[in-house]
Amino acid sequence: MNTNLFHTKEHANINLIADIGGTNIRLAQATAKFGTKTRDIDIHAIETYQCKEFPSLADVVAHYIAAKELNGLVINACFAIACPVDNDLISMTNLPWQFSQNELKQALNLHSLRFINDYTAIAMAIPLLSEQQKVKVGGGETIADKPISVCGPGTGLGVANLVPLTMSGNEQWHCISGEGGHIDFAPVNEIEQHVMNFIHGFKKRVSYEQLLSGYGLEQIYQALLFINHGKEITTIEDKLTAKDITTKALNATCAVCQQTLTLFCDVLGSFAGNLALIMNSQGGVYIAGGIVPRFVDYLKESDFRVRFETKGRLSSITKQAPTYVITEQQPGLLGAAACLL
Repeated sequence: MNTNLFHTKEHANINLIADIGGTNIRLAQATAKFGTKTRDIDIHAIETYQCKEFPSLADVVAHYIAAKELNGLVINACFAIACPVDNDLISMTNLPWQFSQNELKQALNLHSLRFINDYTAIAMAIPLLSEQQKVKVGGGETIADKPISVCGPGTGLGVANLVPLTMSGNEQWHCISGEGGHIDFAPVNEIEQHVMNFIHGFKKRVSYEQLLSGYGLEQIYQALLFINHGKEITTIEDKLTAKDITTKALNATCAVCQQTLTLFCDVLGSFAGNLALIMNSQGGVYIAGGIVPRFVDYLKESDFRVRFETKGRLSSITKQAPTYVITEQQPGLLGAAACLL
């Protein structure tokens, strides 16, 4: 296929994609080249905007369309967004943005518009990842046409699964998304029981997201500071952010931070192993999100795989299932392009 066609206004159908978070929105365009067995996706004209600088989603998308001189062209769009997308009315969790999908399509004069959950997008990107866009962390070889699971500690704990389907002779991936990060946390040793009890002191319910997220790292640190030293966070010097905790742990300048990051990796291993059991994820369990790619070597040296594999009589399933960390910088855009194309 002549990719220049996509940049010729007289003939162009523009494939507009977006990854919309609570802080940033990334907009780009996508084209595809089809081979006999593979399809390569090219993502280009990427722009990142701060959401707080725009009063609405319509404003920022309209700004991008104008800046790229796309007005008057046939635009098909797929937007990945960090909130539920089941209803026409979308209200973002961490932004005062609320809009109708149908009205947005009309306001922007789009030929088509589809919204998908951000973790649906990340899951859809996985079959397209090259070896340079992921790092293997133990396990056997990936088995083709077997389910794939993904979880991602970040602002929260996202979860999604891919299952292979054959429709009309065509092999496709179907994404099953949900809110798996909110299932009940299950401690497996005494220190995790103490951490759960500490969090339970100010949370009515402790889910895995209460530990496997940015604020989860902070809560683990606060719990361990209290458990080890009987000390509560009372001063600004004691109150560390998730980034601070990770940095101090990697630099070996804070023993409690190291213990925090180690416990985080252990719990992540147990949770990811649970996903492998639920879906029989012999296609692999992938770790996404903005936290773990910062310390892949630390994860490898932790008990992440031990905890992933230790599942009693069915440990053979988890020992075979490979685990990966996604290092691709724009998996949301790649997944949105995959859904659109």
